[in-house]
Amino acid sequence: MTQSTPQVFSGITAAQYAILLEKAQAGGFNLSGNSGTASKFGVEVAWNYDPAKLELTFQCLSVPFFMKADDVNARIEALVKQSLA
Repeated sequence: MTQSTPQVFSGITAAQYAILLEKAQAGGFNLSGNSGTASKFGVEVAWNYDPAKLELTFQCLSVPFFMKADDVNARIEALVKQSLA
Protein backbone atom coordinates (compact mmCIF):
# COMPACT_ATOMS: atom_id res chain seq x y z
CA MET A 1 0.00 0.00 0.00
CA THR A 2 1.30 3.43 -0.81
CA GLN A 3 1.26 6.20 1.72
CA SER A 4 -1.76 8.43 1.95
CA THR A 5 -1.63 12.19 1.62
CA PRO A 6 -0.68 13.82 4.93
CA GLN A 7 -3.47 15.49 6.90
CA VAL A 8 -2.52 18.87 8.35
CA PHE A 9 -4.43 20.34 11.28
CA SER A 10 -3.82 23.98 12.24
CA GLY A 11 -4.41 25.83 15.48
CA ILE A 12 -3.64 22.87 17.74
CA THR A 13 -2.52 24.15 21.15
CA ALA A 14 -0.18 22.19 23.40
CA ALA A 15 -3.11 21.42 25.74
CA GLN A 16 -5.21 20.08 22.83
CA TYR A 17 -2.25 18.04 21.61
CA ALA A 18 -1.86 16.51 25.09
CA ILE A 19 -5.54 15.48 25.04
CA LEU A 20 -5.07 13.97 21.59
CA LEU A 21 -2.10 11.93 22.81
CA GLU A 22 -4.12 10.62 25.76
CA LYS A 23 -7.00 9.58 23.49
CA ALA A 24 -4.67 7.89 21.02
CA GLN A 25 -2.93 5.99 23.81
CA ALA A 26 -6.30 4.94 25.25
CA GLY A 27 -7.07 3.54 21.79
CA GLY A 28 -3.87 1.51 21.76
CA PHE A 29 -1.62 3.75 19.68
CA ASN A 30 1.54 4.62 21.56
CA LEU A 31 2.00 8.22 20.47
CA SER A 32 4.51 10.14 22.54
CA GLY A 33 6.60 13.19 21.88
CA ASN A 34 6.13 15.64 19.06
CA SER A 35 6.88 13.25 16.21
CA GLY A 36 7.27 9.60 15.38
CA THR A 37 5.56 6.54 14.00
CA ALA A 38 3.25 4.03 15.63
CA SER A 39 1.49 0.89 14.52
CA LYS A 40 -1.29 -1.39 15.67
CA PHE A 41 -2.97 -4.29 13.89
CA GLY A 42 -1.12 -3.52 10.67
CA VAL A 43 -2.02 0.16 10.62
CA GLU A 44 1.05 2.40 10.69
CA VAL A 45 0.86 6.17 11.11
CA ALA A 46 3.38 8.98 11.35
CA TRP A 47 2.84 12.29 13.08
CA ASN A 48 4.60 15.58 13.62
CA TYR A 49 3.46 18.33 15.98
CA ASP A 50 5.06 21.75 15.61
CA PRO A 51 4.18 23.72 18.76
CA ALA A 52 5.62 26.95 17.33
CA LYS A 53 3.25 26.80 14.34
CA LEU A 54 0.42 25.09 16.29
CA GLU A 55 0.34 22.57 13.45
CA LEU A 56 -0.16 18.81 13.56
CA THR A 57 0.49 16.53 10.60
CA PHE A 58 -0.70 12.92 10.46
CA GLN A 59 -0.01 10.47 7.67
CA CYS A 60 -1.22 6.91 7.24
CA LEU A 61 1.84 4.95 6.11
CA SER A 62 0.28 1.53 5.66
CA VAL A 63 -2.84 -0.50 6.31
CA PRO A 64 -3.58 -4.23 6.10
CA PHE A 65 -5.26 -5.55 2.96
CA PHE A 66 -8.71 -5.58 4.57
CA MET A 67 -8.72 -1.86 5.42
CA LYS A 68 -8.69 1.37 3.45
CA ALA A 69 -6.36 4.26 4.17
CA ASP A 70 -9.36 6.58 3.75
CA ASP A 71 -11.04 4.89 6.73
CA VAL A 72 -7.93 5.37 8.86
CA ASN A 73 -7.71 9.02 7.78
CA ALA A 74 -11.37 9.55 8.72
CA ARG A 75 -10.74 8.10 12.19
CA ILE A 76 -7.69 10.31 12.65
CA GLU A 77 -9.70 13.36 11.64
CA ALA A 78 -12.48 12.42 14.07
CA LEU A 79 -9.97 11.92 16.90
CA VAL A 80 -8.40 15.33 16.27
CA LYS A 81 -11.82 17.03 16.15
CA GLN A 82 -12.85 15.35 19.42
CA SER A 83 -9.67 16.63 21.04
CA LEU A 84 -10.42 20.17 19.89
CA ALA A 85 -13.94 20.15 21.37
